[in-house]
Amino acid sequence: MRTFYKILGSLLIAVTIASCETEVVIGNGFDNRPTLNEILSNQELWYVDLNDTQGNPDIPFMTKAFTMSFDFGTLYANNNLVGVGSAGAGLGLDVGSYQILNNQVSILHDIDGLHDFTVVVLNYNRIKMIDMHRGTVYYLDGYNRNNFNYDQLFYDNIQYFLQEYRAWEKVYTSNVGVLNDFDEENYLQFTPGFNGDEFKSSTDVNGLNYSSLFWDYTGEYWVEDETPGSINKHLTMDYDFIGNDYFDLYVINDNTIELYHSASGTTYEFKGRGYIQLKNTTGKSRLIDASRVIEKEK
Repeated sequence: MRTFYKILGSLLIAVTIASCETEVVIGNGFDNRPTLNEILSNQELWYVDLNDTQGNPDIPFMTKAFTMSFDFGTLYANNNLVGVGSAGAGLGLDVGSYQILNNQVSILHDIDGLHDFTVVVLNYNRIKMIDMHRGTVYYLDGYNRNNFNYDQLFYDNIQYFLQEYRAWEKVYTSNVGVLNDFDEENYLQFTPGFNGDEFKSSTDVNGLNYSSLFWDYTGEYWVEDETPGSINKHLTMDYDFIGNDYFDLYVINDNTIELYHSASGTTYEFKGRGYIQLKNTTGKSRLIDASRVIEKEK
């Protein structure tokens, strides 16, 4: 029996939204209506639904964040899948501060600076944040930690987990399985590409620092569900000269993955080297399916 990163719960990261949403009128602190501060802080986690973004999603700290939390003036975010659910007791890392005035929130991010948003409360667990300077609209869904499915978040975005290390070093090859070209690959790297996610592979000897590696090959990769919503994943790596290589992908823990090479019957284990913590890096943001981004109406 294989060991997984976590056991998948039954909850799904989704909010059932009524066909007709009624905006919540924000109070001013002198009536019985909730203030924006109360609405934002009442939900411990706000899941950033990038696939509903309207306009150009070009604010890095928004497109890097899986969740955001507004906690007494401090902004927290889960930017990484490594440690998700445990970092910051589930809230993630302190990434900046915020101030609220009426229906507006100003966020001072530690790296990306000051950004101002108008907030429209669609209901008590769904809001839209409108960038006051660019007009981009972000939708966020609210949860408390006890009803948020970190496992589903992890497995639905596992391609980004692979990108959170600068290299993956092969540490185990099973005796079972026929010889194949992938036996020679000792390091892998997964990165976001311009038109799709990319991988690199290296045949360098084990034990090298990731900064010293020579990458022999670069190609595209993609991760698919065995069945819709499954934690069992298929990894495909496109080697032009030998065709595609297909693997069953399993996560053992925060820095170990197992690849079962279906063509040869060989099992490999790789460990992550050079963890990339996304709070203090300015690298590429999460990619979203451009076909699902709704352009803001002029």
